[in-house]
Amino acid sequence: MLAGWTFLLIVAGALVTSNDAGLSVPDWPTSFGSLYKIPKLVGGVRFEHTHRMIAQAAGLMTIILAIWTWRVERRRWMRVLGFAALGTVIAQGILGGLTVIFFLPPPISSAHAALAQTFFCIAVAMAVFTGRKWVEEQPRAEFDSRRPSMFTLTLLSIFVLYVQLILGAMFRHHGLSWWPHVVHAVIVSFVLAWTSVRALTVYSNVEAVRRPAILMLSLVIAQLCLGFTAFLTRVSWGPDAVQPELPMVVSTVTHVAVGALLLASTVILAIQVWRHAPVAFEERLPQPQHDPTTA
Repeated sequence: MLAGWTFLLIVAGALVTSNDAGLSVPDWPTSFGSLYKIPKLVGGVRFEHTHRMIAQAAGLMTIILAIWTWRVERRRWMRVLGFAALGTVIAQGILGGLTVIFFLPPPISSAHAALAQTFFCIAVAMAVFTGRKWVEEQPRAEFDSRRPSMFTLTLLSIFVLYVQLILGAMFRHHGLSWWPHVVHAVIVSFVLAWTSVRALTVYSNVEAVRRPAILMLSLVIAQLCLGFTAFLTRVSWGPDAVQPELPMVVSTVTHVAVGALLLASTVILAIQVWRHAPVAFEERLPQPQHDPTTA
């Protein structure tokens, strides 16, 4: 539930940025001087204040989740992950406030966007780890002796996606030109295609690996199409628009949303590869020496 709500929060944040509504509510943590009164949801205020209300609900849900995990969960690393989610959502709220207080500085606004995606990935990971299938199934381990390993490729995919996320956030928040984001998209496409094709060709019989790999490859293709559409509507056709037009908003928000799903699916793939296709470390262990005199 928290993962789905966080995805909604990311979409709401993208609507704020795409509609240039970041300072429609000029104060923080209050809204027009009040902590609880809902202002008139007109113009950009409806995007900004709705985003804040969704964020507050996400924070409350995370607090409940962290307490519940600490009290019920037997796996220590899961309890740690629950409080990591809580710390992340607190930091996210602070960064959101700083973007308002300091009038939308690109570095802070971009960090706010990147941390939102990090929190989404933590929520998705916790959903995977607490799912019935994860708890009840017996992992089918197939040791990976290839170089680079499948797990290394998934980590590389996550890294290049984060770089792309930061470049895109800097562009949306007017801290960087569009071309680094577009050029790096070529690198992202190559790395993710390499990762997904390796997973589908080598581990096609492992459903837990195959399914996120198919999803990741599908989302890469969709994201490239959406990125091209967003470039046309925002950079080519709409740089002189008085205000953001509907095609610009729809294409940009959808591009951000699919990017979040792409990053989450890559994280899931990394988790499943770590479980079902571990690196064959045993090849690195010294082999026992045989004494011919004992034969």
